[in-house]
Amino acid sequence: MHEPAYEIGCTSRRTRSGGAVTYHTWMRFFTPSPLHQRLGLVCLGVGLQHGALPTVGPRTLDHHVAVVVSAGGGWYRTPDGRRTTVTAPALLWLTPGVPHHYGPDPATGWDEGFVDFAGPATATYAELGYLEPDRPVVPLADAGPARAVIARIARAARRGNPLLEVETAAAVHELLVTLRRARAGATADGDPVLEALARDACRPLTVAEHAARHGMTTAELRTAVRRAAGCSPKDYLLSVRLGRAKELLAGTDLPVAAVARRVGYDDPAYFSRLFTRRVGTAPVRFREQQRHTVPGGWSDRVPDAEHPATVITGHV
Repeated sequence: MHEPAYEIGCTSRRTRSGGAVTYHTWMRFFTPSPLHQRLGLVCLGVGLQHGALPTVGPRTLDHHVAVVVSAGGGWYRTPDGRRTTVTAPALLWLTPGVPHHYGPDPATGWDEGFVDFAGPATATYAELGYLEPDRPVVPLADAGPARAVIARIARAARRGNPLLEVETAAAVHELLVTLRRARAGATADGDPVLEALARDACRPLTVAEHAARHGMTTAELRTAVRRAAGCSPKDYLLSVRLGRAKELLAGTDLPVAAVARRVGYDDPAYFSRLFTRRVGTAPVRFREQQRHTVPGGWSDRVPDAEHPATVITGHV
């Protein structure tokens, strides 16, 4: 069961000069059960605030917090005393064990939504580059999508919601993906380096040759792919190749050797060993499990989820 901590409406505080500053705060906090902790990522709290909010810290937490500033501005002070200006839209990462100190401009305030979360999956998200402990202030291109996810968590926090822990945990996963996509400098249509690698993934090229085709050194390509996809160029290329191999195995009658050649492997035995090691089942066995042969192959066109095709039944 969850426990609401507090819900505060309009609040005021006194400044040193004796004037009153008004701000609005709404917060809820939860205590997921040990069973829910096994989901790998749990939501511990959510809040929506705006106005000239009080300064936070200096303090240190034992869990992660994503603070999304959608309007206004303020400041963030690092443990070594350096002060960084925060201008909306922006994200503040509060990391476990790392002291933090921040607040909105007292003259203008800011609008923020925050989500507290924890779990072993945070380590993987950090390794993939979705969480950035060394970058506490992250400019965003748009805070809207992240605020929409936070609003859904807030709605899920209604009293008596039997799906609270699972619903909010799923939303935290979505929030991390949304924030990763919303970083300033990111493109909505995808990363051009990854698009180019995916397009040429099945060609017999080494990582160094891929880098040269894009006018980059191997180290530069490695950094770009790690930043965009959270993995090495070799692993990214392999994931694309294996994904294509699965499609060919499931959707065509091509022999395994022909599938291997289509995805860039001249040695079918090596391809089978690699496929088995990474997928967990042999290519032949995968085909038996997933067979959906379609004359001419599957469509490459991504379906429109908002306007799906319909099956018309009845007499003509």
